[in-house]
Amino acid sequence: MSGPLQGIKVIEIGTLIAAPFAARMLAEFGAEVIKIEAPKTGDPLRKWRKLHEGTSLWWYLQSRNKKSVCVNLKSPDGIDVVKKLAADADIVIENLRPGALEKLGIGWDVLHAINPKLTMVRISGYGQSGPYRDRPGFGAIGEAMGGIRYTTGDEEGLPARVGVSLGDSLASLHGVIGALMSVLRVKTGQGEGQVVDVSLVESVFNLMESLVPEYDLLGHVRERSGGALPGIAPSNTYRTEDGGFVVIAGNSDPIYKRLMHVIGRADLADDPALAHNDGRALQSAMLDEAITAWTSHHSIDDVLAILEREEVPSGRIYSVADIVADPHYQAREMLLNASLPGGASVKMPGIVPKLSDTPGEVHWQGPTLGEHTSDVLASLGFDATDVERLRAEGAVQ
Repeated sequence: MSGPLQGIKVIEIGTLIAAPFAARMLAEFGAEVIKIEAPKTGDPLRKWRKLHEGTSLWWYLQSRNKKSVCVNLKSPDGIDVVKKLAADADIVIENLRPGALEKLGIGWDVLHAINPKLTMVRISGYGQSGPYRDRPGFGAIGEAMGGIRYTTGDEEGLPARVGVSLGDSLASLHGVIGALMSVLRVKTGQGEGQVVDVSLVESVFNLMESLVPEYDLLGHVRERSGGALPGIAPSNTYRTEDGGFVVIAGNSDPIYKRLMHVIGRADLADDPALAHNDGRALQSAMLDEAITAWTSHHSIDDVLAILEREEVPSGRIYSVADIVADPHYQAREMLLNASLPGGASVKMPGIVPKLSDTPGEVHWQGPTLGEHTSDVLASLGFDATDVERLRAEGAVQ
């Protein structure tokens, strides 16, 4: 493994999305990530969404560059294995219910005593404290209670899901940020390891812009607005003559003027009442109607070509088919070719962000269940006899 995180050891004790996604990002940039999985079943993500020959395609993406070690966390010997792994690790990432690791005997106090330099990233629905601490929480609930679902969807429709597990992924990103800040503190000699407490709800809430001060000071509750950007105009989704949809963001003052001239509305471009966003926001419906009157008489390709020429930000709404066919995605190496067990070739998403000197890399796709158990145990000092004994006792697989 190479990359900016080379030499960083991460233990992942998590399933499905939030903790595994955070660990995946660390693995892509060179960290050694050892994923603890339950014997026989492993991470449920192995069977989620679309499968190829019995294994989830999502699994191969979510678990690339990771080592799979099967440990029975209900076995004392299995718990000892985790303690040995944590003894020289830099980060433990977990997304069990608060208190679950403590019940197993590998909570923060125990692992911190073993390894004071250890950082523990704890991702849960509501955080490690507070009255909702013990409630079960999934990404969908985080999106609901974090505020984003209330503001997503058509004005008269039901609150909508954005189409992916956004709450989990946002928690993952916050977990990675917190982990790197904590490790930096340790590596620069500023202190010991610490707990990074990440809540799904709070991770979503952190993206909700000025929602709170708008409500507290002005009594304003931001509502669903479809494709529009409330209070910022013009910015919306517009239908074209051939049934396509184009997003146009003409909301800075000079871009607004260029857009109005493009659509043949010099009168709106030169109207002093519309010179700045506060005035345009009051007339957003009228502006959207004027833009639609133009887009509805042009194909989506023509609309995009004209707006690009006039430097007005715009774009079609991409399906995955559009993404895979797009030359910019290909030029940016955002579509990587991967090989699955059995030899099948498949495209996978590339790595974000792009580092100029130490870019992330994919060394292998998600491992088979327990693929690295023997090697990892050997690195901890267990000989072949020890490993066989642990397997016979059901402590590892």
